[in-house]
Amino acid sequence: MQAIDINTDLSTDSADAGAERRAAARVDRPRLSLDVLVGEIAQRRGEFDAQSYIPRDMVERMKEAGIFRSSTPKRFGGDGMPPPRFLEILERIAIADGSAAWVAAFGSANTYLAALPVETQAHIYASGPDQVFAGGLYPLQKANRVDGGYRITGQWHFASGCKGADWIGVGIGGTPAPDGAAAPQAGKPFTAVLPASEVEIVDNWKVVGLRGTGSHDLKLADKFVDERWTFVRGGAACIDEPLYRYPAVAYQAQVHAAVNLGLARAALQLLADLSGVTKTTTGAPRLADRPYYRIGLAQGEAQLRSARAFFLESSERAWQTIMRGDPIDATEANLLRLSATHAAHTGASVVMQAYKMGGINAIYQESRFQKLVRDSMVVTQHAFLGEGTYDAAGALFVGMPPSSPYP
Repeated sequence: MQAIDINTDLSTDSADAGAERRAAARVDRPRLSLDVLVGEIAQRRGEFDAQSYIPRDMVERMKEAGIFRSSTPKRFGGDGMPPPRFLEILERIAIADGSAAWVAAFGSANTYLAALPVETQAHIYASGPDQVFAGGLYPLQKANRVDGGYRITGQWHFASGCKGADWIGVGIGGTPAPDGAAAPQAGKPFTAVLPASEVEIVDNWKVVGLRGTGSHDLKLADKFVDERWTFVRGGAACIDEPLYRYPAVAYQAQVHAAVNLGLARAALQLLADLSGVTKTTTGAPRLADRPYYRIGLAQGEAQLRSARAFFLESSERAWQTIMRGDPIDATEANLLRLSATHAAHTGASVVMQAYKMGGINAIYQESRFQKLVRDSMVVTQHAFLGEGTYDAAGALFVGMPPSSPYP
C-alpha cells in the first residue's frame, strides 16, 4: 500500500472529493466468488495454524471477494452491506476455517472508522475501498496531549489480523478528548489510528485455539498521532449512511459470534459423515445404527438452528428499523447482544457434543474435531461474548441498569 502521511494537512476537502471521484469512476473487476474463496481457505487452514496468522496473499484474496469493502462507506466505493448478509458470509467462511472467518470478520471493522472525521476517512480510502483495519485496544495506554495531537507509548494485546492489516488502531486513555469532542463512554475506548507499517508487531500469539488469527501484541514508542486520526470506538459516525446507524459494538459481538455458528455447522457435517462407517475400532455397529447417535445429531441440529434463527432474526429486525428511518432502541440493541452471546455459546456446545459422539477417532491430533473444539472455545472467551452478557441482558429485561458496562 502506498505510504500516507497521517499528519498531513486535512484542512481542505480535496482528499474527500478525490476519493469520491475515484469511487464514482472505479470500474469493478469481477469479484472472486465466495465459493472459490471458501474452497481455497479449506485447503490452506493447516497452513494458517502452523504459521499463526492469515498470510497477506489470502487477505488479498478476501479483498478480491469484497470482504473488506463490506463496511466501507458507499461514498468511498464501498458496499455498506446490511449486517445480516455479512454475518451469513462469515458463517460460510467459518465452516471452512475459524481463524480465516475471525480475520474476515474485520471486514466489518470499518464501521468503527466511520467515527473519524470525513476528511481522514477520505485519506484512508484514497487508494480504494478494500482497506483492512485491525486493532489492539487493551490495555488502554496513557497518551500525552501535545499541540495538535498525542504522543503515544505502550503495548496492546489481541490485535487479530494485524499482519494483514492496512490500518491499525490502539486504545489510549489518561488524556482528555480533543477540544470540543465528547468524552469517551464506558466500554468505548479512545482510539488512535496509524498506517500498519508504523506499528511494531510483537510476535507472541502462542495459543491452542484460533491460532491462525495472528492476534499478536502491538507496540509504539513515543509516536505522534494527529488528533484528526483519533476517535471513540463505537462513537457517533460522521458518515450518514444506514450501516453507520447500526450499533457498532453490538455488530462486533455479532461478527465474532458468527464464527461459532460456522464451526458448529462444520462439526455436525463431520459427525454426519461418520454415520456410514461400517467398521469401527471395536467392531461395534456403525454410528447410523445407534439410537443415541441419531438422537444426538438431531438435538444438535435443533440447538444450532434455533440459536441461528434468533441471531439472524435480531439482526434483520434491527436493520429493518434503520431502513424505516427509526433509531435502534435499547430493547433491540439488547437482543443483538444477547443473541450473539447465545449463538457463540450454543455453537461451542454443539461442537463439543459432536466431538463426544465422534468416538475414539476424534482424539487424534489429525482429526478436525480437535481444531473445531479448540477454536470454538476461544470464541466464547471474547469480552463481548462472555457470560456477563446474560446478566446485563436480564437486568434490562426487568428495567434495571446493567452491573457492568454494556454498550
